[in-house]
Amino acid sequence: MKVVIVESPAKAKTINKYLGSDYKVLASYGHVRDLPSKDGSVDPENDFEMIWQADSKSAGRIRDIADATKGADKLILATDPDREGEAISWHLLEVLEKRKALKGIPVERVVFNAITKSAVTKAMQEPREIDQELVDAYLARRALDYLVGFNLSPVLWRKLPGSRSAGRVQSVALRIICQRELEIETFQAQEYWTVEADLRAKDGTDFKARLHALDGENLKKFSLPDEKSATEALNAVKVGGYEVSSVESKPVRRNPPPPFITSTLQQEASRKLGFTAKRTMGAAQKLYEDGRITYMRTDGVNMAEEAHVAARKQIESDYGARYLPEKTRRYSSKAKNAQEAHEAIRPTDFSLRPEDYRGDGDLKKLYTLIWRRAVASQMEAAVFERTTLDFISKDKRAQLRASGQVVVFDGFIKLYTEGRDDGDDDENAEGRLPKMQEGDHADLKEAKSEQHFTQPPPRFTEASLVKRLEELGIGRPSTYASTLSTLEDRDYVRLEKKQLIPEDKGRLVTAFLENFFARYVEYDFTAQLEEQLDVISDGKLDWKAFLKDFWTQFQASIAETKELRVSDVLDALNIALGPYVFPKKDENGNPKENPRECPLCKEGELSLKLGRHGAFVGCSRYPDCKFTRPFSADAEQDGSISPDGEELGVHPDTGEPVLLKTGRFGPYVETTQAEEKPRRTSLPKGWEPQSINLERALLLLSLPREVGVHPEDGEKIVANLGRYGPYVQHLRTFANVPTVEELFDIGLNRAVTLIEDKKASRGGGRGKAEPLKELGKHPGDDEPIHVFAGRYGPYVKHGKTNATLPKDLTPETVTLEQAIELVDAKAKKPAKKKAAAKKPAAKKKAPAKKKAAPKPKT
Repeated sequence: MKVVIVESPAKAKTINKYLGSDYKVLASYGHVRDLPSKDGSVDPENDFEMIWQADSKSAGRIRDIADATKGADKLILATDPDREGEAISWHLLEVLEKRKALKGIPVERVVFNAITKSAVTKAMQEPREIDQELVDAYLARRALDYLVGFNLSPVLWRKLPGSRSAGRVQSVALRIICQRELEIETFQAQEYWTVEADLRAKDGTDFKARLHALDGENLKKFSLPDEKSATEALNAVKVGGYEVSSVESKPVRRNPPPPFITSTLQQEASRKLGFTAKRTMGAAQKLYEDGRITYMRTDGVNMAEEAHVAARKQIESDYGARYLPEKTRRYSSKAKNAQEAHEAIRPTDFSLRPEDYRGDGDLKKLYTLIWRRAVASQMEAAVFERTTLDFISKDKRAQLRASGQVVVFDGFIKLYTEGRDDGDDDENAEGRLPKMQEGDHADLKEAKSEQHFTQPPPRFTEASLVKRLEELGIGRPSTYASTLSTLEDRDYVRLEKKQLIPEDKGRLVTAFLENFFARYVEYDFTAQLEEQLDVISDGKLDWKAFLKDFWTQFQASIAETKELRVSDVLDALNIALGPYVFPKKDENGNPKENPRECPLCKEGELSLKLGRHGAFVGCSRYPDCKFTRPFSADAEQDGSISPDGEELGVHPDTGEPVLLKTGRFGPYVETTQAEEKPRRTSLPKGWEPQSINLERALLLLSLPREVGVHPEDGEKIVANLGRYGPYVQHLRTFANVPTVEELFDIGLNRAVTLIEDKKASRGGGRGKAEPLKELGKHPGDDEPIHVFAGRYGPYVKHGKTNATLPKDLTPETVTLEQAIELVDAKAKKPAKKKAAAKKPAAKKKAPAKKKAAPKPKT
């Protein structure tokens, strides 16, 4: 029996069918060991020794593999054909050797780029040894990321409360997003004008032309900067009497793009399908495991020879010989650090057209995209005719230009057009012009001038950020999906209408790193590290020498921050984030004389402050002046609330004013009471500050409200607004109320019903409660993982293991991967043993009294 190890159970099942009964195929379920998430897992002082650890589930899988290997004829390591796959094989080999499970058993490493019978069978006939150079590159990358994360993140925690983590690629990607946002905020729009004319040719065709030159000088973008100059130019155009001064017509060929690599697949799936990078890679993984596409983590753009043949055969069959180029198209990557050991992403069977593929949902959409791109890459070029007509006015002052493009032969665009970030795939946007010759006359129908303003650069989408990272040579395409997910999970950025928008927390972290660790968020430096890691994989650089050089400089940078005071950090951030936190213009666009002047006391200066919940803006005269506002200047302006508060009216019971204010945690209403401190209530979700009047404010200030007493025990029931929304409370039972409005008029019967329903839902134990949603199945045992609403907050449940969600995760945002980590970590913890009840100490028996010796008889 030959034992074969692959990564996933789906792949194992498929490959076992191909290989037959002489083979036993087992899954490692990805990596079997990892660096423990604690300090000391990589020891720079001990030649970068790395401590690897298997969790409880991985330990079980290792045991199964070791048991299957003992007595086997051969062990075949068939993990994925990339760096991570090579590392998994290396880990398995090390573990099995330590367990002495390989006594006399030959070990082979095989790789295949597609899970098809021919690819797997061929791979089994071409075994090799583990590529140690590729493993060294993995070890260097893993150690590097660990050293950066576990040494830089604690600095952030100490000097910048509220921040979560930093990373080698993560922090650079965040900087790119934040820099773009700053460019948008500081952008100064510039006015310019254009003049356009509607012309009619002698054959009656109407078309448009634009003023191209005036008085012998070609117009540039800002040649007409204002309405006055535009009006003068328009008057010159209206003179009319145009004739053709030149005609230029030339054919233009456009070749098809190459088949997908990892990064271009993520970009196109984002543009055309609206997929996130994570969603794209998840669907691609399933297509690969189903044997539908080749391996999806690659930066090679060429296909195998048999794929070229199959694609060309499909083109001739479906579209005819005209669409088939004379020679096979072969591509090469322009990226300087591309590793082209693997094929591009393509279908394993070109004869399986998208309309014949039975997969549903994301799988069908992504397969269609991959199939069309791969087939189109081997089709004939598209041919266009591009025509430019120049017209001169009768007084020779104004020259108009009209451009047009028409498709002469559609070629590859019959099947596929590459998407653009603006979503426009139209190849024929310019339209057709009439056939005209020099000297032909054209009538002026109408002319008009139009005002324009330059636009700020667009925010990054996932597609454009992936493209930018690839252009800069930062990170590897296979890691982009996890990098983007980390930024969102850390609340550093949010994805809104496909745009990546930096959160305040992300901007703070970026500004901190730019000021105190500038070298490690520089694009060139990060790209150079990536190049060196690729050199290691080529066997031209020792990985430990590389780490030693990096660590020496990095350790010195960390040491420089030990004496750094929080006040130094705030001074630097005030300068770096000044345009964002202290804008020079107010909401009406009027310039501010002093953007940092305290609007409350007019004497202090506004500055960033750091609290346990993150950053906010406060007055330098604290505690004499207690003015605060959110970190973002926009957050204050959105509510249209003045710093002193907005008076809504007078409280009818106390005669004190009722104020609408904004604070570090958002808008709230407040009133004072004679004998107590001010009473405050935050605005509930969905209640905008603009909608708050005295009546609504009084309702909020009436909380908590006593509804009545429970008929069974006489204990009171209270209605209130809490962290998770409106609720009613009876003793230690809290029941959600559907809407905030219901809090103010809920009756006793309704409240008792909600309370009793809540008790019943957990009456037979928490497991009987209905789950909020199912996240998916645990890869270890195929059992589902659910999210529940618990008494002490939401939690995830797998089997008998319950794990509470941390504060930064909600039932709506938690992912299957995060849930698996939580339940696995909880499962590792030993159950707390209940202390045995101490038995009462046995009472000591009083010593028996000695009987007096009998007196001798006399």
